[in-house]
Amino acid sequence: MRCLWAAMGLLASGLPALAVSGGGPAPDDPLARSSVMVLSSRGGVCSGVVVGPDAVLTAGHCAAPGAEHRVHFRDEAGGPVLVPLAAAAVHPGYDAGAVAARRRSIDLALLRTATPLPPRFSAATLADSAPGAGTETRLGGYGVAAPGDARSSGTFRTLPLLVVEPYGPSRILLWLKGARPAEGACTGDSGGPIARDGRVVAVTTWASGRGGCGGTTQGVLVGPQRAWIDRTLAGWGAAARWE
Repeated sequence: MRCLWAAMGLLASGLPALAVSGGGPAPDDPLARSSVMVLSSRGGVCSGVVVGPDAVLTAGHCAAPGAEHRVHFRDEAGGPVLVPLAAAAVHPGYDAGAVAARRRSIDLALLRTATPLPPRFSAATLADSAPGAGTETRLGGYGVAAPGDARSSGTFRTLPLLVVEPYGPSRILLWLKGARPAEGACTGDSGGPIARDGRVVAVTTWASGRGGCGGTTQGVLVGPQRAWIDRTLAGWGAAARWE
């Protein structure tokens, strides 16, 4: 699977930033108040969904073992903030080699920050149910605006996409497409929210287009993984908000 990551060093450069191929900046969108970035010591960048004062839901490949990870956001003055982790839990069903071997994988992870996130962040509401084919959803993330354009990562953008079912309904995955082939998730959007009516229905994991941008966007549904999410958060003294 092509990881939707960007170069970490560019995030602190102060360069103009965009995200989500074909989308528009949405700093005041409610999803932005529930979204952060997840950085890897290997130079990887993902997005993440805030699910508690010190808890972030993201893609499993964004928190895989073998690297250190930090939650990243900008403070009120625009300065970069890196928050270390107190714990990380990758879903036991995550399989890094799933795509090549055509195996099932549940590409999710939960991160616990060492200190609570600032009050301006609010926990997202997670959806128990999955949207059907033809339903409009909203993709959000901090990824790049075009393939290879690492300098454009770092600003939250959103994009409306429609649910498609190329293989029929799934209890694990959600697939989305835009009006144009270039529209969809891009490098750095993995772990970001896919929402319907203000509730997060899935977490972005992959995109099939050129350079890992656009084409078909794939996410992992959160509802079917509620037991794992709730059990993990309970072990950290936290609880997700569900509807």
